[in-house]
Amino acid sequence: MIEKRLSFKEGGFLKTNIKYALIGISVGLLMSTFIYIFNPNGIQTKNVLFNILFSLFITLSIANVIALVQCYFTPAKIGFWNFVWVYYLCNFVGLFIGVELTYFIVSLVFDFKYDFMSHISDYKFNVLITIVVGTLILLYHFQRITAETALKAKEMDLIKLNQLKTEAELQALQAKINPHFLYNALNSIVSLIHEDANKAEDMTLKLSKLFRYSINTLEENYATIKEELEILNAYLDIEKVRFGNRINFEIVVADELLNKQIPRFLLQPLVENALKHGLKDVVENGLLKVSIAQMADKIEVFIYDNGVPFPEELVAGYGLQSTFDKLKLLYKEDYDIQLNNKPEKHIKISIPLI
Repeated sequence: MIEKRLSFKEGGFLKTNIKYALIGISVGLLMSTFIYIFNPNGIQTKNVLFNILFSLFITLSIANVIALVQCYFTPAKIGFWNFVWVYYLCNFVGLFIGVELTYFIVSLVFDFKYDFMSHISDYKFNVLITIVVGTLILLYHFQRITAETALKAKEMDLIKLNQLKTEAELQALQAKINPHFLYNALNSIVSLIHEDANKAEDMTLKLSKLFRYSINTLEENYATIKEELEILNAYLDIEKVRFGNRINFEIVVADELLNKQIPRFLLQPLVENALKHGLKDVVENGLLKVSIAQMADKIEVFIYDNGVPFPEELVAGYGLQSTFDKLKLLYKEDYDIQLNNKPEKHIKISIPLI
């Protein structure tokens, strides 16, 4: 709320006093100008200096009284309208201090006797000026805070909108089971039913586990490496039925990394891409290796295979492209993807350690 943020303590003691000293001098010069214009006898230099001193000390007194009072009474504590009453009371207290201080200093400079509260008539005009200038300053602060509050509200709305957009895009990029993989898996299960019912049942359960993980009912964007490896192993067990002994699978991950988090469904699409585009025509001695390591404050994921090299101009399929898009949404520019054919063909993904 606006009243909780209305404040006249800006930039520290020195900066505040310099600002209000300039305001006081400006008001004094403005008053002298009006007197010069509307007084047929003009105005003496001594009176100009007197007006500037009056305005300067009154303005500084008011500003410091308000700053002092705000150490104990703020709009957040006493409410906005109560603060307005306190604000005007501070103006009048500051006016009193400023007037008496000015007369005291002038009495020292011009060598005349200073009598406390002997110049009541001077208060009438200065009260009017104080109310006008104080109200203008109050309105300035109020409008400034209102504008800042509206701007911050718009910024927050924009941030929330961008967050919602990012979340929607991430959900759209969440794992979708490849129809071709599903078709091949179901065919393998059908074949196994007649050959090994227990193995067919196990394969069906793993396929179910893979589907359940892909649904992501909690809409999570990250998972532990351990969870990702469990799903990857379920996927590989299904694919082993189809590929048989043509491909050897290796996974190398240090135990201390198992609880580290990486993007959900990061590994499976990368491995599926290697099988589909690199190893599908391998007759024997195929190798697919997944290696995850920590390098400083980064997690590095390597997917090696000894299949068909990456083309010079890689056109990423949906699975690979959705993975790249997900990394961009999650990490902005703080990630790295490398596709190399030498010395070993591999994809390397480097992401921040979280």
